[in-house]
Amino acid sequence: MRKIAIALLAGSLLSMPLTGCSDEATAVTPAPIAMTDDAVGHYCQMYVLDHGGPKAQIHLKGFEQPLWFAQVSDAVAYMHDKERTADVLAVYVSDMEKAVSWGEPGVENWVGADRAFFVTGSRQMGGMDAPEAIPFGTREAAETFVRREGGSIVTFDAIPEEYVRPQAAMNIEGVQQQPMHGHGS
Repeated sequence: MRKIAIALLAGSLLSMPLTGCSDEATAVTPAPIAMTDDAVGHYCQMYVLDHGGPKAQIHLKGFEQPLWFAQVSDAVAYMHDKERTADVLAVYVSDMEKAVSWGEPGVENWVGADRAFFVTGSRQMGGMDAPEAIPFGTREAAETFVRREGGSIVTFDAIPEEYVRPQAAMNIEGVQQQPMHGHGS
């Protein structure tokens, strides 16, 4: 009986993942998931597929479902957010090279944001009528888009916060402040 117990224990130990000396389990990068009609934008709370242009999904540690973004610029703004507390496991963006059209960016044509080439400053506005960081899976596709629509090619980490959140670049001191009046003034 003792030999059977030892064999069972050894078998279960062999099937356990190795984690090293640390108590922290190694985070596995989740794969992108297909966008459905139920995907709602993290900021706008609107159905993501109701808007044209590229989309984004951000996977966070401890959450089964990703955060969805109706435009890539919103995902970039989220990544710049200093109040964000959850660990980001993966960021995926629509590969517009594989999109059927601007109005149909696709539900499964995702590319890792760290591998994509983004066009900023083009004439093409995003799905929410704001400047967009338009992702492509290859540099050649991004260059073709730039020749047609203008703009510059950058990497995900080079998209400045000021591009996706223009108010971050505003000079607050230059804004005329209205005095607040209390009761009885």
